[in-house]
Amino acid sequence: MSKFSFYILFFVISINFAQIDESFKPGLLFPVKGFDDRSHKQDIQPLLDALSPGDTLRLKPGFYEGPGHIKTANVTIDCQGTATISGKGLRSVLYVEAPGVTIKNCHFIESGDSPDRIDCAIKVKKSNDFVIVNNRIEETLFGIDVFWSNGGLIKHNDITSMSRKSKGLKGDAIRFWYSKNNLVQENIWHEVRDMVVWYSSDNRFIGNYGTGNRYSIHFMYSHNNQISHNHFSNSSVGIFLMYSEKTIMNNNLIEGSQGVTGMCLGMKETSSNQIIDNKFIYSARGIYIDVSPFVPWKTNTIAGNEIAFCNTAVEFLKDQEGNVFSENMFHDNLTQVFIQGGGTANRNKWINNYWDDYAGYDKDGDNIGDFPHRIYEYHARLWRFNPDIKFFYGAPILSILDYLEKLAPFSKPQFVLKDPKPVFNLEKFKKKRNFDLKMDIKN
Repeated sequence: MSKFSFYILFFVISINFAQIDESFKPGLLFPVKGFDDRSHKQDIQPLLDALSPGDTLRLKPGFYEGPGHIKTANVTIDCQGTATISGKGLRSVLYVEAPGVTIKNCHFIESGDSPDRIDCAIKVKKSNDFVIVNNRIEETLFGIDVFWSNGGLIKHNDITSMSRKSKGLKGDAIRFWYSKNNLVQENIWHEVRDMVVWYSSDNRFIGNYGTGNRYSIHFMYSHNNQISHNHFSNSSVGIFLMYSEKTIMNNNLIEGSQGVTGMCLGMKETSSNQIIDNKFIYSARGIYIDVSPFVPWKTNTIAGNEIAFCNTAVEFLKDQEGNVFSENMFHDNLTQVFIQGGGTANRNKWINNYWDDYAGYDKDGDNIGDFPHRIYEYHARLWRFNPDIKFFYGAPILSILDYLEKLAPFSKPQFVLKDPKPVFNLEKFKKKRNFDLKMDIKN
């Protein structure tokens, strides 16, 4: 096959497997142009101080300067897509310090650049039932900081960080701290550091798009959250669950998580999660598991996911137990399952998964292989002892070595896992499960 033909085939396969439900439309509902002319600047604080509960402040086209503090409950700030609010590089641009505040259609720029103060575009402080919709945030360190605030809506915003800073020194798109029952839906965050959720439970992250970030979403000590119908691409890590339990993660597409730390999903010391019907593709690792589940009897269920075109589909830090892998689709990966510290992955439950390297048959036509699929580790053991050998990962010489070892082993291979009832035909299996990224929540 010529190189040109290979790239055409690769492109066609990419379209086939990288589809996502288009019912969600991440990003701005309509353009927020802002205002460039700074010749007639106006202080925004007197306008905010004049508000009474229930008022709507519709800003005329213009350039407004903060920082501004909203201390009146149940008010709306509407920039109508033609007003820019600048923090003058001092601190955060707007502080929300009252419940029921709505901020929409605004262009935010020029916060301070202190990570200690978490300088951002919008800082919500102990203020419930906030609404932040259709804002464009750029050249601020952090985007939206939600501190001890519940029942809010963050929707259709376009968020990026300070362009002059390297990725590790940028701020986070959205940051939750001790905040519950919030909905983050159909936003775009790009070229930021992370999007983080700390000590925050019962939140929903639906239909968002993130690209070019470090962590698309990072959870710490945050339980009972839902992550659905998001598309994250070209970030170091798609989603990372750390010390966080009872996460429902379904119908997400995560792709292009490359580099030394690249992974679509990482789980560290986390239990009782449901990872259902996601696509993890074109990444260094599909799923990385570090001491998860942390509580052995609190099972992580990993079912119905498509893990494809990855260097390693599932990588364990050590010989781990307590995960259930069922009805997943493993294909076109260089390595299906790898255990960093050696040992076996067979203390987890593997059943009814599709493996493209299964060498069996299906005589009775039930689409279940007539004998188990067993995975042994051959050439992958080499870089366990000498990491430099991984430079040749995927090279023809290692493929030949792997074939020769399977044909006539010159050392005892390491047993990795057994799937007693492997799926035989992928397309039949997809039709039976009706596998596509369908919407289950709409607001």
